[in-house]
Amino acid sequence: MLRSRTRMAGPNKFKLGLFAMNCSGGMTMTKAPERWEASWENNLTAANLADEAGLEFLLPIGRWHGYKGETDTEGSSFETLTWASGLLAATKGISVSGTLHVAFVNPVFAAKQIVTADHIGRGRFCLNIVSGWNKGEFDMMGVALNDHEARYAYTGEWVEIAKRIWREEEPFEYKGRFFDLQGVISKPKPFGGGEPLLISAGNSSEGRAFAANHADALFMTIVELDTLAQEVSAVRSSIHDQTRDVGIYASGHLICRPTRKEAEDYYNYIVYEQGDWEAADHAAVIRTKGRKTAFDAMQKLKERLISGVGTYPVLGSYDDAAEAFKRMSDAGLSGIAIGLVNYIADFPALRDEVLPRMQRLGLRV
Repeated sequence: MLRSRTRMAGPNKFKLGLFAMNCSGGMTMTKAPERWEASWENNLTAANLADEAGLEFLLPIGRWHGYKGETDTEGSSFETLTWASGLLAATKGISVSGTLHVAFVNPVFAAKQIVTADHIGRGRFCLNIVSGWNKGEFDMMGVALNDHEARYAYTGEWVEIAKRIWREEEPFEYKGRFFDLQGVISKPKPFGGGEPLLISAGNSSEGRAFAANHADALFMTIVELDTLAQEVSAVRSSIHDQTRDVGIYASGHLICRPTRKEAEDYYNYIVYEQGDWEAADHAAVIRTKGRKTAFDAMQKLKERLISGVGTYPVLGSYDDAAEAFKRMSDAGLSGIAIGLVNYIADFPALRDEVLPRMQRLGLRV
């Protein structure tokens, strides 16, 4: 399979992926008994459901610490390059990403790991590049968490080295601000020519600038749908090379039922009846980094943390869900990575109800 023929380069106007199923609890901080159990068997089942339904991608979270509380969401997780390799071997058409904290892995070593996964998937591997933000995880590795400027400068050198490894046939030297390498060479090259699709996310100005000018797909945060078009436009205008085809994506979580009331009742159940508010308190402190935040804004953040680890909630009936995706597409998004409370039990509603509605709206073929 040539890279240009993968589903990520396919005809669907609004692409869909499953997000964070490599982690315990997935994207919910809820004590509800149906919450996600991230066993390998469950990951394999969910991956095949998504593959057979025609979804474009699977995107894991690179996590080393959990969010504490009773649930400790994401406290147990599969390392993502190995996880991706296993799922690429077991699927046929879906692209699978590995999420890599570049500060934790030498680029020469990682470049060969990535090529191995890419050959297993015959060009379906994608690399999600993470510069890092969680100080506790950096402390765990014994690595200093630099300021934003230095963090993204390091990532820029790391990516430059990896791309040269994938492209160049002769040994080369590299001397930069962070790396001094001699005789760098690695074979084989990525599958079928070209390079793995690079994904990056960042909400800071430095993070967005890096993603806009180095990555093939940029993930941004949706605050509200009403302001999304302006935010997407601002991101697109920050891309220096306007000839580059950069996909702009977002992350969210999907809670849908036959009616809006049923969806709202279920949201209330997982958040207010079964929510792990201790974990949400802990995560909110990390996310706000000690900044003073108004009570209403903090409460909304904690709700979103419980229902979807802080991502945008797509909440309502099957029609509401399809319409929300239509609004995102109209605002300029290329697609979304979504979390489900349970990626197996909740998947039939996405496959059998939401996808056909998206097709009728012209979002998918």
